[in-house]
Amino acid sequence: MTLEEIKEKYDKLQNKYGAKNLHSIYFGGKLKNPDYALVFMNPTAGNIATQKEWTGPRYPWLGTKNVWKFLSQLDFISEKTLKEILNKKAKDWDIDFSEKVYKELENNNIFITNLAKCAQVDARPLKDEVYKKYLKLFFEELKIINPKTVILFGNQVSSIVLGEKIKVSEVRKKKFLCHNHNMYSVFYPVGNGSFNMPKAIEDINYIKENNKVEEVIKL
Repeated sequence: MTLEEIKEKYDKLQNKYGAKNLHSIYFGGKLKNPDYALVFMNPTAGNIATQKEWTGPRYPWLGTKNVWKFLSQLDFISEKTLKEILNKKAKDWDIDFSEKVYKELENNNIFITNLAKCAQVDARPLKDEVYKKYLKLFFEELKIINPKTVILFGNQVSSIVLGEKIKVSEVRKKKFLCHNHNMYSVFYPVGNGSFNMPKAIEDINYIKENNKVEEVIKL
C-alpha cells in the first residue's frame, strides 16, 4: 500500500466518522525515516485545511497557533517561523506558507500525524471505537514512514496504539516497542492539556538526549 492509497482510505473514513462538510487531514513533514513521528488525536475545523474550499496540502494544525508554540520550544521550528505564525490569522495561511512551515519540519526530521484523520467541527472527544477504525491504516502509515522514534500524545492515543491501558503520568520516559517502533507516551500539550505542556517538553527533551546517547553507543 502507498501513502496515496492510504489517503484515499482516510477520505472514505471521513465520510463515516467525520463531519460531512469537512476534509480529512493526513500528515506532513519528513516522509522517510524521520527522527520523530509526533502522533496527536484528531483534527478539527480549526485547521483551515479541513475546509472544502482549501486546495492545498492537508497537513495537521494549519491555521492554528498553540501547537506551534510547543514545537518551537522543542526546536522543531525556528523562533522566526513561530513569529510569522503568531502574526497570521487562520485565513492568512496560504499554500505557500503551509508548505514553508512543513518544509522546515522536514528539514528538522519531524513527521506529524493524527491517529484519527476524521475532522470534527469541534474538539469534543472521539470514542475509542473510532480511533480503532484507523489503527490498521495508522500502522501501515508508520511502516512506510519508518520513524526512528514515535511520540504518542495523551492517554487515549497511547492506550489504543500500544494496546494496553496507559496513564502517561505512570509511564513518563518509558520506552515501548510496538510494531518494531520505539514509542513513548507523553502528556497531551495543547487544548485541554495545555497545562501539561511543560511536562511534555521535559519528557521529549529527555527522549532527544537519550536518543543521542544511543546513537553514540551504536557508533
